[in-house]
Amino acid sequence: MKQTGFTEGNKLRLLCSGNAFFPALELAIDAATAEIYLETYIFKDDPIGHMIAAALIRAAKRGVSVHLLIDGYGSYYLPEIFIQRLLNANIKLLIYRREDFFFRFRRYRLRRMHRKLAVIDARIAFVGGINIISDYDHPHVRLPRLDYAVLIEGPVLEKIHHAARHLWMIVAWAHFRKRWTSGKKLPASIKHKGNQPVSFLIRDNLRHRHDIEHAYLDAINHANTEIIIANAYFLPGRHFCTALNKAARRGVNVILLLQGKIEYRLQHYATRALYGNLLDAGIKIYEYNRNYLHAKVAVIDRCWSTVGSSNIDPFSLMLAREANLVIMDKAFAHQLRTNLMQAITKESAPVVRFRWQSQSWLYRALYRLCYFVIYYTQSILGYGYKEMQHHAAP
Repeated sequence: MKQTGFTEGNKLRLLCSGNAFFPALELAIDAATAEIYLETYIFKDDPIGHMIAAALIRAAKRGVSVHLLIDGYGSYYLPEIFIQRLLNANIKLLIYRREDFFFRFRRYRLRRMHRKLAVIDARIAFVGGINIISDYDHPHVRLPRLDYAVLIEGPVLEKIHHAARHLWMIVAWAHFRKRWTSGKKLPASIKHKGNQPVSFLIRDNLRHRHDIEHAYLDAINHANTEIIIANAYFLPGRHFCTALNKAARRGVNVILLLQGKIEYRLQHYATRALYGNLLDAGIKIYEYNRNYLHAKVAVIDRCWSTVGSSNIDPFSLMLAREANLVIMDKAFAHQLRTNLMQAITKESAPVVRFRWQSQSWLYRALYRLCYFVIYYTQSILGYGYKEMQHHAAP
């Protein structure tokens, strides 16, 4: 497998679910001495939101320059009194594309800030898929969401810190907050902390529109033995489906861990429109049922892995701002794979091919309808028709 674009000398720690992530993030915030950049799609007014907000306020009171960037759609319901409390504590808070009270269908309204990352003192960073929201926000939930983040130290911090500062400056200028960009740039720590090669990838609408998708496709096309993908919202385009099918047909063991509990019905049914084609190619599909699956991760050939915010759907791959880590390290891949295999074997249900094929034509028509509704609605709201056609699966 190719190893281009990787930064050597990093130390990584895999954080499984909010149970591991939130205490680590709070601890890092409490240790901050100079600056904090925190980006999240959802920041919720719940116990976890209050815990992280309190840590940010404590940091601001110590004189730390705190930058909080939240998305206007994902954090739409964050109360104004909550936001004002943070602003009053001298926290610099920006909202990426604030939504109107009256929902209006506008072109480009789906171009969201979906990244989840934090950079503390340009010394350590967190990258993954976990929002600032309690894993136990649904009634009767006893297990955390299946999701992951990575704590990073090492030379790759230079790229992560630059990406956080760059996006902050873009949004600050758009909000006429030039004075919030005038602080002295903190040099990122580039000392070697370990021996794990990492590539930090973003998706935007300029120079990095397809970086994350191309990294997936390159790894899939070069896979020799095994592909495991766990993805919350899985609606890949033509090239992605073709790559997976070809891998399975050349003998690669391809396993997909997908959402079993219905969170968003339209997306859930749209994904199922692809099951028949994938199963026919020999791909194994499991649906996670213990809680909501929110993971955006993969392990390929037990050495290549990715953790981040990007789903494999039109929203993430074509419209939103995303951030993923790609790690070329057998020890890290083994840890992530072990966790995923436990979820697959103990907490998921297999989709059996012959049972799937015996479904009524009515269900098949419903799944297909939902699939086309998503693709062509997004072509109207977010992207051009030709681009969506290019990515649509057969």
